Amino acid sequence: MPTPQVLDELLRRLRPRGGQDAACELQALIDWLGRQIGAEVALVDHTGKVDLSTARFTPDILVGVRPALTRLSDGRMAAAASQAGMVHVRCEALGRRVPRPVLAVVSPSPLTRASMTLVSHAGTLAEMLRRAQQADDLAFRHQQAVARLRLAVFMALMTGEPTLARRMTTGAVPPLLDAERLRVHLLRCPPSDRGRLIDAHQDASGYHGRGLMVRCPVYDDHLICLLPTDDDDDSTGGGLAAPLRELVRDNPHYALGISAPAPLPATAQAYDQARHALAVARHTPERVVDHHGRPPLAGLLPRRQALAWARAFLEPIREAPRLTVDIAGLALNFPRSGVARLLDVSRNTVTAHLKHVQDVLGLDLHDLHSRADLALALAITGLPSPDGDTVTVPSPPPSTDRLLSTEAARTWAHAFLKPLLLSTDSSVHRTLRAWIEAGADAQRTARDLGISRTTVRAHLCTAEQLLQRSLLTPGPGIHELAHAFRIADRAP
Repeated sequence: MPTPQVLDELLRRLRPRGGQDAACELQALIDWLGRQIGAEVALVDHTGKVDLSTARFTPDILVGVRPALTRLSDGRMAAAASQAGMVHVRCEALGRRVPRPVLAVVSPSPLTRASMTLVSHAGTLAEMLRRAQQADDLAFRHQQAVARLRLAVFMALMTGEPTLARRMTTGAVPPLLDAERLRVHLLRCPPSDRGRLIDAHQDASGYHGRGLMVRCPVYDDHLICLLPTDDDDDSTGGGLAAPLRELVRDNPHYALGISAPAPLPATAQAYDQARHALAVARHTPERVVDHHGRPPLAGLLPRRQALAWARAFLEPIREAPRLTVDIAGLALNFPRSGVARLLDVSRNTVTAHLKHVQDVLGLDLHDLHSRADLALALAITGLPSPDGDTVTVPSPPPSTDRLLSTEAARTWAHAFLKPLLLSTDSSVHRTLRAWIEAGADAQRTARDLGISRTTVRAHLCTAEQLLQRSLLTPGPGIHELAHAFRIADRAP
């Protein structure tokens, strides 16, 4: 029998070592066993491939015992010993689940009974460590699959398809999909904190109680949280709204933007609101802001005229593949690299689709006003119609200038720009004007105005506060500002 000291050292190898995973522990065990019995040791899989071994183990030595390895792996034998040339080879199957791995020991002389006992004990421990490694790998893959499913549910809601989200999760429908209305909470935090926060609030089903937490696939420091509207009033304490606010209160590096209540099919609009609120929250002492901005232009324009204009504007791409239109819409709201990550395509693919849209529509998508017009057309056609598809549209359709000259457009633009006009600092208004004319290029704006780029950015931050809109990242805030100035310039 092995000495008590040796067995005690073997048992100590069951204790987890900080920073080491199961694979490292297994390699250390193989090396330790080889030193103890003065032999070369290897862990062999069911195909005869050496997974782990001591430094001087020669895989060729196993060629002569391959038939025995097969019988050991498929459960017909428990152990086998043979001689290959001048060395002795002992093989022992590990575990009960077929196919089984095999522990192979190559020594210059037959193993003593004590050494064989130690090999058996070490083999049992090796199988435990191997199972632990498999369990870790399986848990990691499960977490990845669950995260992908949560993201798929979020993306289905972003396209206005809660029914599709339910179909994707048949048998494990997230409780959020039973809510009538939700709020989007957009948390800005260090990227490394997102996984920890998701795991801390995740339940056994892979969701987050009645909420849903998703890593933003575009911005690494954004954590998207979808919560039912009654989460703030949850008397059971199981909601996420209060803990999110506490996180921001306790951590100066966090900020939180919260949308207004919205029905599930309007998740995309709620997400835009949360982005605007987060832009404001970053510059407030509390770092938590609920969205109270005015509704977007697309929903306030005369429906018949707006729909006629939008359909005529988009007619050339009506037969384009759905992916092309989707990429165009996403590229108006996110950087191209973010669109590529979001759809799991290359950036060159995104560029190719955008070039097709640009050529077919006759637009220059590098021009801010062209992007704003395309965004407005897509937003109008994406709005639900109160009369379904029975809305009759005038023919010929109105021009862009005529549509933006309606009373509704002028009223919206006046309300949108009013905080700027009431501000005592006219330089912010002047900077915004120049910034829009420069295509939202801060460096060009600074050169045109003779100020620093840092000053331009400071004025944009102030404007975000005043307008309650996100301006420092691509998205609807910039497009709305461009439309507001355009409408104001043509208003009486």
